[in-house]
Amino acid sequence: MTVAVAADALAEAVRGALGRVIDPEIRKPITELDMVGAIEVSDAGHASIGLKLTIVGCPAADTIERDVRNAAATVPGVEAVLVDVSVMSKEERAALTLKLRGPGQRVMPFGPGSLTRVYAVTSGKGGVGKSTLTANLAVALADRGLSVGLIDADVYGFSIPGILGLVDDAGVAARPTRVDDMILPPVAFGVKVISIGMFIDPDQASSTGGAVAWRGPMLHRTINQFLTDVYFGDLDVLLLDLPPGTGDIAISIGQLLPNAEVIVLTTPQAAAADVAERSGLVAMQTGQHVYGVIENMAGFAAPDGTVLDIFGAGGGTDVASRLSARQGSEVPLLASVPISLGLRTGGDVGAPVVLADPADPASVAIRAVADRMARRGRDLAGRKLGLSPV
Repeated sequence: MTVAVAADALAEAVRGALGRVIDPEIRKPITELDMVGAIEVSDAGHASIGLKLTIVGCPAADTIERDVRNAAATVPGVEAVLVDVSVMSKEERAALTLKLRGPGQRVMPFGPGSLTRVYAVTSGKGGVGKSTLTANLAVALADRGLSVGLIDADVYGFSIPGILGLVDDAGVAARPTRVDDMILPPVAFGVKVISIGMFIDPDQASSTGGAVAWRGPMLHRTINQFLTDVYFGDLDVLLLDLPPGTGDIAISIGQLLPNAEVIVLTTPQAAAADVAERSGLVAMQTGQHVYGVIENMAGFAAPDGTVLDIFGAGGGTDVASRLSARQGSEVPLLASVPISLGLRTGGDVGAPVVLADPADPASVAIRAVADRMARRGRDLAGRKLGLSPV
């Protein structure tokens, strides 16, 4: 009897230890997700653990099984660990989906009334480093302990998976995990990421270069599905990397997320500043608030210490000033990010400069913006607590 009680107590201790194992995709303890089945511990201290994965071929299977073994092995009295891996039944998956989403029909959780701060990053023209800046900003926010999601809404020119290292050697992006009709986004550097590039068939990608040729209605449905069917969980911040210009997706985001705040990205030269201003004006026309302007490629620090304004100077300040006048409230210049070899090479190899080289001048500028955004707190909650609105 005493031996049985001791074994039961040890099994409960093992279950408690497994509460520290976090599902890499859902970002919740596996014990809360009902992924742990029966646990038995023999008199000799051999623990047998039932582990139920969400789907066959779960991409996080090896990581979860390893973490389960390691967690169980830390319990005093456990001498060996056996993990019996199985897959949830259809009913168990349905129960998990219900637990995560709650009852009722699927709804888009980031609209007006959401506590999540939503930022749409836009630019007037392509080639100004918008995706690279957005990805690094997301990583910098996650590095501060915030729960961050990133939607690559640049459907035609998706590049976020590559910038965040979510592609293999053949250039094929990581695939999200589907649990029934719920999509679990891959995670990179603590950021939950979704992109149309993750859904393109590898054969299509090899024959077309991954090109997407869609018109407005399909684009709208895709963005709506990203916002509704992808399970991001409880986010502090959601960033959207918009395509350049003022086309269908910018308008769709304005309709779906009128509460989103817009960050306008420009480079210093007048031509880029003029078209960047237009993207901010479109956001205002759809009822969105322009949070600020970031100027990229603001100058190059030469070896002798001089700064070369390769793309001119002052564009970011001009855009911020003109948008402030049109909005009737201050639109600050959040940062002037200098030309940086580390920023560029980090995007090429999937190693964001904000982590790879925090002392890089571009990294310092981006992290300063992340600090400012992080101080705002959550949206409605931040206002109720009187946190800084800056």
